[in-house]
Amino acid sequence: VQLQASGGGSVQTGGSLTLSCEASGRIFRINDMGWYRQAPGKERELVAKITRDAVTNYDDSVKGRFTISRDNTKATVQLQMNSLKTEDTAVYFCAVWDIVMVGARPAYWGQGTLVTVSS
Repeated sequence: VQLQASGGGSVQTGGSLTLSCEASGRIFRINDMGWYRQAPGKERELVAKITRDAVTNYDDSVKGRFTISRDNTKATVQLQMNSLKTEDTAVYFCAVWDIVMVGARPAYWGQGTLVTVSS
């Protein structure tokens, strides 16, 4: 599975951005989809995750501000980010869990896309 992410950029505090990620290749192996982020000097962390049945899970820091969604027919996942804060600044990675290679960590990663929030 290959993942192509897009949508990063620069925005001011309180603004919005939408990240998109399209999967290709063996998309029949896609199970959960999600977004991680990694800020400078910090570990990569899970931001949001969505199952094949559209059950979602969010990190507490983004609850109420971010919305994850997916289109199983198009093998895409999106992250709508509203009310952005400076602490949301990070490189965001889309990620996919494999339906066969079941594990706690994603099996596939997209390239990172930078989100910069300035005050």
